[in-house]
Amino acid sequence: GARVVLAAEGRGSLERAGEVLAAKAIPTEALLSVEADVEEGFWFQPEPGGRTALALVTEEDLFGSRRHTRVAPRLSRRRTEGVAVELSPGDFAVHQVHGVGRYVGMVRRAVAGAERDYLLLEYAEGDRLYVPSDQVGVVAKYLGGEAPRLHRLGTNDWPRAKARVRRAVRDMAGELVRLYSVRMSVPGHAFGPDTPWQRELEDAFPFEETRDQLGAIEEVKRDMEQPRPMDRLICGDVGYGKTEIAIRAAFKAVMDGKQVAVLVPTTLLAEQHYVTFSERYAPFPVTVQMLSRFVSDREQRQILEDAERGKVDVVIGTHRLLSSDVKFKDLGLLVVDEEQRFGVAHKERLKKLRASVDVLTMTATPIPRTLEMALSGIREMSVVDTPPEDRQPVLTYVGPLDEDMALAAVRRELLRGGQVFWVHNRVQTIERTAGSLRQKLGEDARIVVAHGQMDEERLEKIMLEFWDKSADVLVCTTIIESGLDVPNANTLVVERSERLGLAQLYQLRGRVGRSAERAFAYLFFSPQAALTEEAHDRLEAISRFTALGSGFQVAMRDLEIRGAGNLLGAEQHGHIAAVGFDTYLRLLGEAVAEMKGEPIREEKEVRIDLPVKAFIPGDWVGQEALRLELYRKIGTARDHAELDQVRAEAEDRYGDLPPSVRTLFAVASLKITARGGGIEEIVTFRNQVRIRPVEEAMGLETSTAMQEASYHLATRTMNLLQPAGIGGEALTRWVEDVLRRSAAREPAAAAAP
Repeated sequence: GARVVLAAEGRGSLERAGEVLAAKAIPTEALLSVEADVEEGFWFQPEPGGRTALALVTEEDLFGSRRHTRVAPRLSRRRTEGVAVELSPGDFAVHQVHGVGRYVGMVRRAVAGAERDYLLLEYAEGDRLYVPSDQVGVVAKYLGGEAPRLHRLGTNDWPRAKARVRRAVRDMAGELVRLYSVRMSVPGHAFGPDTPWQRELEDAFPFEETRDQLGAIEEVKRDMEQPRPMDRLICGDVGYGKTEIAIRAAFKAVMDGKQVAVLVPTTLLAEQHYVTFSERYAPFPVTVQMLSRFVSDREQRQILEDAERGKVDVVIGTHRLLSSDVKFKDLGLLVVDEEQRFGVAHKERLKKLRASVDVLTMTATPIPRTLEMALSGIREMSVVDTPPEDRQPVLTYVGPLDEDMALAAVRRELLRGGQVFWVHNRVQTIERTAGSLRQKLGEDARIVVAHGQMDEERLEKIMLEFWDKSADVLVCTTIIESGLDVPNANTLVVERSERLGLAQLYQLRGRVGRSAERAFAYLFFSPQAALTEEAHDRLEAISRFTALGSGFQVAMRDLEIRGAGNLLGAEQHGHIAAVGFDTYLRLLGEAVAEMKGEPIREEKEVRIDLPVKAFIPGDWVGQEALRLELYRKIGTARDHAELDQVRAEAEDRYGDLPPSVRTLFAVASLKITARGGGIEEIVTFRNQVRIRPVEEAMGLETSTAMQEASYHLATRTMNLLQPAGIGGEALTRWVEDVLRRSAAREPAAAAAP
């Protein structure tokens, strides 16, 4: 007669618990279910004659130790295709057919009864191109270097530039495919399936894995179990759980009797990894050692001896690991963190190792989604780009230097037991700044200084001190921009931020906000200095994009270009600059598909020219950037389901659709239907609608079935007599209805509405 409450940390777990109880014929109607993260249940028995007894049952009581693998829907950092949001008047833009021009803005034009918006592009010698808003997908912001040279319309400039890049990417794709096939033919060690200890290690992970993380772990294990050497790249920001993937892969190798080497670019990272690996492996008989400058010569000699005898399972170290005196008894896996930060000689040594052992490479430099897709099948890559569940965006302030505000921010951080990065990017005056802070913050604030001109050993000791919480404020130059993971540092102050690049600012801001604590970034510019237009734009962009992963829209593009260079070779930068990043990636994808013998799907643009008013009015969506974004979403919808989604989103965001927007959606729907039937053009001529090219069978069938239709075989053109008195959305829907009926080859005529 007790009241039973079932508690689990998610709806999925509650449903699973209900199913388990139902399967055991336990009635669940009287159960009360609650979503709550409770580890142990209890029984509450009131005094006799009092209230009903209460039993709380948790998922741990039902299932034993729980797995943290529930995946909640959360903000993904994957950027959408295209970067329309970034396109502002004055920006350089690339048109797929006409090349590099300058985006002037959006203009509305009425031509022969049709009214719509156009993107206006300006080319060399004052030439102008009006791109209809339904073709916005063929225009992308130019990314790829300094200000490019504008192309001339109607010349061979653009085709020539594309042909040059196409040749270069074809050569490179050929080399990538060749290397891949060589690797596929080399025999390697096939690791066995997961052991019970492996499952125990994974169950003990104190956090909940993200969907990306779980996917990457599965992919790595699958590769390791193949009888050929693994060579997989894991790409994801610092703090997104790449280390846990390496920990599980290394453990799998050790369970199979193999040794593991973990190679990192800095002593500090070696120390961080050593602590993490040791903590996770503590309950198991796995020996972890570290080779770095912080280990004495005597200890180093002992570790090298043990590695050769097979007494050490995992060795973590800097490039010291690549020295000729480092020998392993049976090396099975090499984990490389940030390979691009190693020198040429080290990379050569890694290349030799790759042929015989499984290699797992990790990088925090983002790889563009499109590049990942282009290289699928010739380069194994896992992208971990979902932030951990409790991660919050960094609150960013941009303004002229205000010392009182900066000091108040530091004091607030120290009061909550946190740490502070204070970026002063001039080595000559950095000590003076640190001295001034010591004076103003008092003796209680432990302040240390770090910059790139320091002796390397001293620099590493200072960084380690800060990571170890032995210092409160790190006054430093931009050397902290990559690789440093200090979850306790949650306030960043940057002086003279107008002198830093967008990618630099974005990465600096990424040093804070690595835990569930709310983080703050203060980007100050010098009040005396006149801000250049470019500096103003950079600071505006960084303050505007504060959502997690928003950098994929602006700041990350610079990093993506860098990431592409790391992956493909520095010589590709010139080719990226010649045609812009998006075009480069498209050409690369085509070249790889060609090398693999896959058909290249070239989607032709459908030209629709009907006498209708199809545009987004300014009084419905005020900002031009938002109108452009909506045009892009409508114009690039791949099927009707996606278009319906865009429509629902637009209605939800801006209210009921005005007639001109309803017509715009009707035109987009017609375009999708036409593209599916291989049609390239739907235009009006006098009182007729001309559709071409139309397959002979379809054209003859329709002209027989419909009085209003005629078919011209030589030009493969179908002419439809436009019904009197209809226009706008109704006319567009009528044309689409005719196409659908024709495709279905229905004998009944498509009647005019």
